[in-house]
Amino acid sequence: MSNTIIEFNNVGKQYILGSIGTGTLSQDLNRWWANIRGKEDPYLKIGETNDRTQKSDSRFVWALRDINFKVEQGDVVGIIGKNGAGKSTLLKILSRITSPTTGNIKIKGRIASLLEVGTGFHPEMTGRENIFMNGSIMGMTKAEIRSKFDEIVDFAGVAKYVDTPVKRYSSGMMVRLGFAIAAHLEPEILVVDEVLAVGDAEFQKKAIGKMQDVSKGEGRTVLFVSHNMAAVKSLCHKGIVLQNGTIVFNGNIEDSLNAYLKDTPINKEKKIIDAIKHHKSTIEFRRILINGTEQSFSTITSEQHTLKLRIEGRSTEEIKTDVMLIMKTKDGTPLASLAEGHYLGIIQTIPAGDFVIEKEILLPEFISNGQLYCDLMMHHPMVEWQLQAPNCCVLNCEGHQQGFGHHIYQDNMGFMGLTTLKNV
Repeated sequence: MSNTIIEFNNVGKQYILGSIGTGTLSQDLNRWWANIRGKEDPYLKIGETNDRTQKSDSRFVWALRDINFKVEQGDVVGIIGKNGAGKSTLLKILSRITSPTTGNIKIKGRIASLLEVGTGFHPEMTGRENIFMNGSIMGMTKAEIRSKFDEIVDFAGVAKYVDTPVKRYSSGMMVRLGFAIAAHLEPEILVVDEVLAVGDAEFQKKAIGKMQDVSKGEGRTVLFVSHNMAAVKSLCHKGIVLQNGTIVFNGNIEDSLNAYLKDTPINKEKKIIDAIKHHKSTIEFRRILINGTEQSFSTITSEQHTLKLRIEGRSTEEIKTDVMLIMKTKDGTPLASLAEGHYLGIIQTIPAGDFVIEKEILLPEFISNGQLYCDLMMHHPMVEWQLQAPNCCVLNCEGHQQGFGHHIYQDNMGFMGLTTLKNV
């Protein structure tokens, strides 16, 4: 007997740009006329792939096309791809939020989905009422829901607000409650989108642990979408890579991550300062140099033991700040956090006006051949972020050690840490 629990057969989803619904009356009449004559929908013959980098010449766009794959019972599958690749559309079709334009899906069992903040909640109803409503929708009796109620509330950490309308919940509270409902009401299939990124680090760890329990201990199926490659790698054992609405790889998670990451080229002409995603409005950043260059790509040789960091800018007010450089592997696994020393209560004060921050960082001993990806941060601990520049540079390490192990290291700015080492 087959253990296939989900089967996609030639599934496609077409959208009409700028339209709500199926389009114009003339298009609906053309579809109707083709249908009564037993002909194919004429609008399925046209349209473009969903490539956001290209200017569109057609109003018809395929968000998904020719999607074919099977998922076995107990599989934990990571759906990965760039923004706009079609991941969320695929999950919405699976969750029956929208219907496919072509093809069909075969599903065995109940599905619980967590796709967007507040999905499935009635804003005027309390947390308690929404728990019972969601359980009823999944076909559970009141007695079954009641038996899980305390566990759901405890996991979500909303006991104090369970009788408050969810419209008054923060986005984080809604995500916690939504995930707790989805994971505890015993669906055969659990579908989780990037929405977990809204939660704090503690809850993300807790949620991933619960998904592991659901898949390994209870034999249920999990489909997980995330841009956090470390989380995908730790949770999933199979992966599907989407690109421009089509599947470009389907296999084990290691090969899937490699297929996805190798399609992310390094732009060696980009400047470090161009990677700034957020900065405080009262601060203007003019130049950022790491390893003696403004470029986002540089090389570290085995003879090099320090890394120079220079930040130039202007502030309209005094800054109390901590500087942090986080080193990661290409898949996002953190290796080291090199901080200025707020762990020891050391915060730098910079007066208003033009400023220059210069640091010389002692490189950790664990560096091995390969590439390190760096996040640069400035913040006043527990108060505010002043600069966030994720993946601001790539350090190409040459002539270093091979292999992996555990090392305790201490950098010259006072931070100690324990890290698991591996080839980058």
